[in-house]
Amino acid sequence: MEEKSTKFKYKRRQRGSSKTVDSLTEAQKIAFAPFTFQVVAAMLEFGVFSSLNESPKTKKQIIDACNISEYTFDALFEAAICIGLVSEDENNIFYNTKLAEAFLFDEMTKMNFNFMRDICYLGASELIESFKESRPVGLQKYFFETPTIYHILTKLNPVMQKSWYEFDHHYSDDCFGEVLKIIFENNPKYICDIGGNTGKFEHACLEYDKNCNLIMVDLPENIEKIKNLFADSRCSFLSSDILSSANLSFENTPDAFFMSQFLDCFSKEQIKFILKKVAKASSDKTKIYILEPFIDNQEYSGAAYSLTHISLYFTCMANGCSKMYKETDMKELVKDSGLKVQKTYYNIGKYDYTLLECVKDEMVSA
Repeated sequence: MEEKSTKFKYKRRQRGSSKTVDSLTEAQKIAFAPFTFQVVAAMLEFGVFSSLNESPKTKKQIIDACNISEYTFDALFEAAICIGLVSEDENNIFYNTKLAEAFLFDEMTKMNFNFMRDICYLGASELIESFKESRPVGLQKYFFETPTIYHILTKLNPVMQKSWYEFDHHYSDDCFGEVLKIIFENNPKYICDIGGNTGKFEHACLEYDKNCNLIMVDLPENIEKIKNLFADSRCSFLSSDILSSANLSFENTPDAFFMSQFLDCFSKEQIKFILKKVAKASSDKTKIYILEPFIDNQEYSGAAYSLTHISLYFTCMANGCSKMYKETDMKELVKDSGLKVQKTYYNIGKYDYTLLECVKDEMVSA
C-alpha cells in the first residue's frame, strides 16, 4: 500500500507591533545613527535633495543629474527610503519628503547639521574619554592642543569658523530686540557685555540708544580680531580671561552687565566664580542680565532634545566641563554667588530664551 506523502508548509509567524519591537526598531536607529547622519551629508553633497526639489526624477535621471554611479544611487537611496528622506511611487519616480526639505529650507536644521558635521562629528568619538578626563579630548585629538575651543576660534579653518559662528549667533541674536527694550527701561549709560564674541550685541545697542556707552569683555585673541571693526568711540574693549584672578576694573561702574548664552560655557563652580566677580564690580543699583535657553523652559520637545545634545559638544569639543543648564540650576548658582533674581522674563525670541534680571543681594552684601 502506497503511503500518502504529507506535506507541511512552514510559515513564519506574523509578528505584530509591540512595545518591545518598537523599542528594538528605535535601538537600531541609534546603533546606525552615524551612518544616518552621513547619508544626509552625502545627499546634500551630491545635490540629490536639490535635484529632487527641482522636479521628481527616475533613477537614471538622478544618476545623470547628480553625476553619481549606480552603486552610489542604490546604496544611498535604499538607506534614504528607510530613513524617510525620499519616497518612491508606483512608477518608480523619486520624491523628497518633508524630512528632506528640512535640510534644504529650515534654517535651524541646516545650521545644527553644519555645526555637527564641521565642528563636532569627529570629536564626538572621544565623548567617553572626555568624561573620564574632564577635558575636550575630541578637540585636542583632532584639531588643536588647547584647553578650550574659545582660545582658537580665530585659528579654525574658514568652513569651521562659519559653522561655529552661525550656530553661536543663530539662537541668541533673535532675542536682542526684546532684550534691549528690557535693559533700556532703566536708561543705563554704561553697559558691560561679557563674552561679546563678534560684537553683534554691541552694534545693536549702539543703534538702539545713541547715548549709551559699552565695554566688551572677551579673550584677548577675540578682542584683537574685532576691535578695529568698531568706529564708534562709545564702544571700548577689555581683553581679559574671565576666569583669571584679576578683578574686573572699569573707569565707570556699569549700570548693567549682560551675558548672552555665556555662562553655559562654564562649569557650575566657574559660573559662581564669574558671578562673584561681576557682583564685586557692580554697585547696588547695577542690573545683571543673564540670557539663556534653559532646558526646562522649552515649549517643543525637539528644542530640549537639541539642548541636551549641545551639552555633549561642550564635553568633547568646547572645554570638557560645561553644559546647557536648567533655570532651577542657574537660579541656585545666582543665589550662591551673592546675587538675587529680581525679575524673570520668559519666552524671549522664537527659541524660548529666558532672561534673568539680577541684582546684588543686600543681605549678602551687608
